[in-house]
Amino acid sequence: MRTTTAVLDRTRHARLALTVMLAAAVALAVPFYFAPFQVFQLSMVLVYAVALAGLNLLVGFGGQISLGHGAFFAAGAYTAAIMLDRYDTGHLATLPVAAAACFLLGLGFGVPALRLRGLYLALVTLSLAVFLPPLLKRLEAVTGGSMGLTVEKPQPPAWSGLAEDQWTYFVVLAVAAVALLLARNLLRSRVGRALLAVRDNESAAEVMGVRLSLHKTLAFAWSAMFAGVAGCLYTWVIGFVSPDSFSFVLSITLLAGLVVGGLASLYGPLLGAAFVMYVPSVAQDLSEAAPGVVFGLLIIAVMFVAPTGLAGLASRARGAVARRRARAAASDRSPLAKPAPQPTSEPSAPPTPADPASVEAEPVGAPPRTEKE
Repeated sequence: MRTTTAVLDRTRHARLALTVMLAAAVALAVPFYFAPFQVFQLSMVLVYAVALAGLNLLVGFGGQISLGHGAFFAAGAYTAAIMLDRYDTGHLATLPVAAAACFLLGLGFGVPALRLRGLYLALVTLSLAVFLPPLLKRLEAVTGGSMGLTVEKPQPPAWSGLAEDQWTYFVVLAVAAVALLLARNLLRSRVGRALLAVRDNESAAEVMGVRLSLHKTLAFAWSAMFAGVAGCLYTWVIGFVSPDSFSFVLSITLLAGLVVGGLASLYGPLLGAAFVMYVPSVAQDLSEAAPGVVFGLLIIAVMFVAPTGLAGLASRARGAVARRRARAAASDRSPLAKPAPQPTSEPSAPPTPADPASVEAEPVGAPPRTEKE
């Protein structure tokens, strides 16, 4: 039994390693085979994947809801833009500052949100997303007001021989890979197990020694930190930030992308990011008059086809195939009902005549003999 389990574990690890190597090879080769605009789109998919990985920590694994994730995204983007525009720092220096600033912002917002849950928490987080864009317009001396800030994109070094879009893609790919790996390890640590316990049953988690207030606050902080990193990458890729780019619609879109990709799934953020990036453009091509209607209908269609998200679609398909094979195997093992064999009618053998020497002949119709007779 142990040998079989060890073999299965080695097979699973080998399959996972092969999948990771194949995905890495494809990701590294992509910018050399696509046009600059398509490389830009792939870079934005990675940016949204980092943001959705943070939102997945809070909503999918923490069991809380947030409609203000776009505010943390905007905070990270403006932190990087202000540092690049006002202080002329390097691009890599803006990344830890944006992450730390958003971590503290999420920590401060998570404390008052401890007493709220459900719709009340959703309304409070939505108010944050609605409040931030007008505030950014008011702080014109720092944020540039409605005109926003234009910053320089990361420039490729001379030795690389890469174009600007290719270099930006590789930088964003490296940061996104580290961020997704950090989210995966965080979920497999004690913090991740505590978040799952709080999501499933708060009373049971508290009895087991989990500090609800601490882990709920940390869930907001970690989620905001990932959103800040994504906002910083957004500034690198776009090279421009403005308050209108971070309206509350962005928060709704990110939440919809996470649900479509798959809640509480490690691959859900990547699938949801692709949905957020490509589906609006498809909706725009299908209907220039009402792309929002097409976008909403596509979300409804995906939810009907894959209620657990796109990440759960493959497992559902595998389960359906396995159940069909099991039914087929069961039907093959059970024989078909056959009619019961009918007795064959054969002519009865004639009675064997008795020995005349031992049996005395009796007249026909005579009564049976008794012992006295």
